[in-house]
Amino acid sequence: MTTSLERRYADRLEGFAARHPFVIDLVVVAALMGSATLGSLLTLPGAEPPDQDRTSAVLLGVSCLALLKHRTHPRVALVVTAVCTVAVVAVGYLVTPLLLAPIMAALFWLSNHTDRKTTRAYGIPTVVALMLAAAFSDSMDHISLLLRTIGPFFWLMLPLAAGKMTQLRRAYLSSMRARAEHAERTREEEARLRVTEERMRIARELHDVVAHHLALANAQAGTAAHLALSSPEQTRKILTDLTGTTSSALRELKATLGLLRQNGDPDSAPLEPSPGLARLPELVSACASAGVTVTVTTEGEPRPLSPGVDLTAFRIVQEALTNVTKHATAEAAHVRLAYSGTRLLITVTNDGPGAAPGGTGAGHPQGFGVMGMRERAHSIGGELNAGPRPEGGFEVATTLPLQPHATEADAEA
Repeated sequence: MTTSLERRYADRLEGFAARHPFVIDLVVVAALMGSATLGSLLTLPGAEPPDQDRTSAVLLGVSCLALLKHRTHPRVALVVTAVCTVAVVAVGYLVTPLLLAPIMAALFWLSNHTDRKTTRAYGIPTVVALMLAAAFSDSMDHISLLLRTIGPFFWLMLPLAAGKMTQLRRAYLSSMRARAEHAERTREEEARLRVTEERMRIARELHDVVAHHLALANAQAGTAAHLALSSPEQTRKILTDLTGTTSSALRELKATLGLLRQNGDPDSAPLEPSPGLARLPELVSACASAGVTVTVTTEGEPRPLSPGVDLTAFRIVQEALTNVTKHATAEAAHVRLAYSGTRLLITVTNDGPGAAPGGTGAGHPQGFGVMGMRERAHSIGGELNAGPRPEGGFEVATTLPLQPHATEADAEA
């Protein structure tokens, strides 16, 4: 409670000083004038004070008035105060901290408001001048030279050190404040970047799920309508597959949206595992019911994939086959999985005409599907190329690491 009150009053005082600096300077100068006046009355035991009261009062008054300009002209304030103080000491007044209060304040403000070079250039001559004045002062004739000079030396060096420490502390606080503001801006920018990346990831995932199943459902419905009169049995089978396609779409869409609604509660319902290459047979079967025959070949020794790479590989194959059913007139597609070293090469080709899936120009596919596949591959440290083949048809080729180079969060739904 006491600390809180002290802090509150300190904040109020700092605010008042910032709003009314001249009033604060007047109060400080008045206190210094009182201190110097009291110091001029002190003498050593048995010694008589010098008969220069009016002169000392004028000199001390001028030195204190010069301190009112310490904020804008710290060098001038120090020089005037030093000359006046040296004159007062030279006429025989006893050198005490009270008498030296104005010059000590001037040294503190000089050290606090200027750089080290300026502080040395003005501070050292001032200290030397005061030490010489104290050494030849009549007020301390019976005191050794060492004692007459060592006291003023330490009294005048103290405000120089205190001023420089205050300056360093102010610079430190300013740098800390700047670092805090920079960290705040960086944190906000990073948060915005993460939100943008998350939004793109969700959009990519929803596109893969919705576009694939809707394309298959559309192809299955079109095939069923075409065969409704000529082949009722095949139509019935296609419609049954269509039911499975829409159910699978709903399940994956529910799983994706359920992930967005997860709040970290351990009691919440578990989500379905992310799809992977193990579900390729389902994908092949769905494409077959849409009129596209898909063959899958595997080369090399199959190796376990991390969840992120497994999901990325499946989504790339899924999107490539979706583009075949949507945009190509091919009746067959081929998926090749090649395990080589620490990488997995996936190639999806079809033997249709040379037009690029997605309705784009040859060699430069710009559809969202191809864009999403490339983003998925890059997110785990892989590469992807897509374009028409010289002999006709379209090819999607990607090389993925068996273990992702980047975080899997960008690849997992």
